Amino acid sequence: QVQLVESGGGLVQAGGSLRLSCAAPGRTFSSYLMGWFRQAPGKGPEFVAAISWSGGTTYYADSVKGRFTVSRDNAKNTVYLQMNSLKPEDTAVYYCAAGLISGAHRIVVISTTAYDYWGQGTQVTVSS
Repeated sequence: QVQLVESGGGLVQAGGSLRLSCAAPGRTFSSYLMGWFRQAPGKGPEFVAAISWSGGTTYYADSVKGRFTVSRDNAKNTVYLQMNSLKPEDTAVYYCAAGLISGAHRIVVISTTAYDYWGQGTQVTVSS
């Protein structure tokens, strides 16, 4: 079992920045694909970004490309989502997830079914 704990959410004005962190206390997750998803009220989960186990490959949703950056520090068992130029439509609960797959095609990576473990989520609210 992998426990994931997100932090870093909050309230920010449009154009501002936040950095989300996702940690796996007491567990090495260096072999896992790590993903970020978000869910706005009344909507289904939406893929945001993902990073391969080595950090060598990253994936982004078109809606966040150029504004968000996913990274990981396997020595600290932590993955990050740096969010810049935030927009009100970025408002959602953000979840990190871990999946024990490698070399997957993008169509697999962006699906919730690729991930085995999920965090509890952290709220991001962007005011206009």
